[in-house]
Amino acid sequence: MAKKLVIVESPSKSKTISRYLGNDYSVAASVGHIRDLATSGKGGLGIDVDNGFTPNYQILDKKKGVVKELNTLIKSAKEIYLATDPDREGEAISWHLYDTLNIKGKEVKRVVFNEITKDAVINAINHPRDIDMNLVSSQETRRMMDRIIGFKLSTLLQAKIKSKSAGRVQSAALKLIVDLEREIEKFIPEEYYEIYANFGKVETQLFKVNGENPDIKTDEEATSLINNLKDYFLVKELSTKESKSYSKPALTTSALQQAAANKYNYTAEKTMRIAQVLYEGLEYRGEMVGLITYMRTDSTRLSDQFVNETKDFIKNSFGSKYVGFYRTPKNKENAQDAHEAIRPTSVLRTPEDFKTYLDQQDTIKSKAKDEKSSSVTSSQLYKIYKLIYDKAVGSLMSPSVNEVTTLLLQNENTIFKASCSKPLFDGYLKLTKDYEDKEKKTSDIENFTEGDTIKADKIEKKQLFTTPPARYTEAKLIKDMEDLGIGRPSTYASTLSTLSNRKYVHVEDKKLIPTDQGKITIDQLNQFFHDFISPSYSRKMEETLDEIAEGNELQLNVLQDFYNYFEPLVNKAKIKMEKLAPVKTGETCPKCGSPMVKKNGKYGEFEACSRFPKCKYIKPKEKLQPQDTTVKCPSCNVGTLVVKVATKGKNKGKKFLACSEFPKCKYISPLKVVDELCPDCDNVVVTDEQGVTRCITGKKC
Repeated sequence: MAKKLVIVESPSKSKTISRYLGNDYSVAASVGHIRDLATSGKGGLGIDVDNGFTPNYQILDKKKGVVKELNTLIKSAKEIYLATDPDREGEAISWHLYDTLNIKGKEVKRVVFNEITKDAVINAINHPRDIDMNLVSSQETRRMMDRIIGFKLSTLLQAKIKSKSAGRVQSAALKLIVDLEREIEKFIPEEYYEIYANFGKVETQLFKVNGENPDIKTDEEATSLINNLKDYFLVKELSTKESKSYSKPALTTSALQQAAANKYNYTAEKTMRIAQVLYEGLEYRGEMVGLITYMRTDSTRLSDQFVNETKDFIKNSFGSKYVGFYRTPKNKENAQDAHEAIRPTSVLRTPEDFKTYLDQQDTIKSKAKDEKSSSVTSSQLYKIYKLIYDKAVGSLMSPSVNEVTTLLLQNENTIFKASCSKPLFDGYLKLTKDYEDKEKKTSDIENFTEGDTIKADKIEKKQLFTTPPARYTEAKLIKDMEDLGIGRPSTYASTLSTLSNRKYVHVEDKKLIPTDQGKITIDQLNQFFHDFISPSYSRKMEETLDEIAEGNELQLNVLQDFYNYFEPLVNKAKIKMEKLAPVKTGETCPKCGSPMVKKNGKYGEFEACSRFPKCKYIKPKEKLQPQDTTVKCPSCNVGTLVVKVATKGKNKGKKFLACSEFPKCKYISPLKVVDELCPDCDNVVVTDEQGVTRCITGKKC
């Protein structure tokens, strides 16, 4: 048996690390947390609030076997290395292991590494430290506050308005979504006009009127302005200048989630699952290796070693002119900066080389800690690795240079403007152009000459209307959460998942739309917990937790201040928050004659007697018969297309077209069903693959 035991969180990570260490070491995994607060005691909190907020921890039922196995390994080990993740939660897991396992008399060391490579792991083993109890206290404070909030506030909302949960970060994020939706609902479009003058392939837009920005509100104003123009325009100015565009820093957790959402439509949860696999390690060209550094970070800092190696790589691969300079990042005020930005562990491991290897592999299975086994494909691994690689290397490359030409045309008291951009040097865009916004270009501007007069081919007005603010996407919400200090990098993905799982928001065309339950939840929280769910409170609490981590604040003081503030709010809401009355259906119970009401259960909405539990009548759900369109199935030419409703999966509740001969014919039509009927024949209306909305009968209608 090995004399030295290394304990990590993930089984995947343990396989990688075991390859790096000699026979003197054995590596085992705790598979995340092994214990948590009990649900016993006053209020089921697992915290003795009256005696210094003393926590009562219990080993998780599903981890009792893990603890037993670890204790068996410990018996034959003289040295224990706690190598959990390099963040506060990882520090807390190490302390729980230390406090729970039978390791008295053993030499216990804490080791951390930001990347899972042989050099990094061995260096960490050779330079251990003690468990940082300030970090542990910070994480423990967060956990105890989450338990108090979760039990007290969630229980209150469940009893009063049937909302499933609430929390400091979760509710602050939901408030952003609901507040924006209310702004959209109140929005009244306003008419305005833009005016364009076209000269061959060059389109110019009205830029100034009497030296001011144009503000044309009516058709009459636009028509009058055009009528007052002369036939010929004076080429007032034709100027050219060089413009430099500098690369953005390497990715943080938030930036990675935003980029993956915008480029690949990945959810934050999916992105982090893929990144976890890349971090924990894959068998790559005969060795187990972690391909990226730790993926939960709010720092854009890069190590000196990576910077120097990458500059050499850029010079050798692209030439000296592509080598940029490393700008020491100015991290945000609330950034922890515990470790580096997300980057490849080796700049020599290019995405192209990685893809060549992955193409030869089968689908890779990942077991993320505390989550069910889930598949991550080679294609997904390549996309996220390439994104991380290109952004990190690109951040150290020289700026791109464009030649920007601006044309100004004068006519009476107006100035019309056009511009074009011609690339002179791609710089960092050689790697990151696929992730950049494309610039609009106007051609043939160079053919104009200052002082010339020219007649427009066409002058036209365009009627436009102001648009409401765009709804949140996952990417935009994460950005605002980061900017406002709501939560930390490790919480973004779980917060978004919670909002969706609790049915507070639903996703439509990538947009986050609050449900009625989400709106009701925020309305009540706004009334009784307004300051608590504000971004400023969340930011202040994160700063306070940082102070505990740095040893500048005492855990007990923070918990007592929080409890003294929060408990009176809950007690007041218990008395004054009105209980939401069930929605009546208009029918009466066939058993007792009481009103029937709508309720929500595990399997969705149902109708039941309002006198429950005295009367337990539940109305049976009517099985909807498929609507027959009478249109022949193009696959079997026997059955007809019928409208069905999906009962499970991500499309649950949505209508689709399928063959009436199912299961003999399993054809499903690509046509999308529209919730309206054809005014001519009352048949189904559909949207085809070209986006055209029409009656399903086509020409026959």
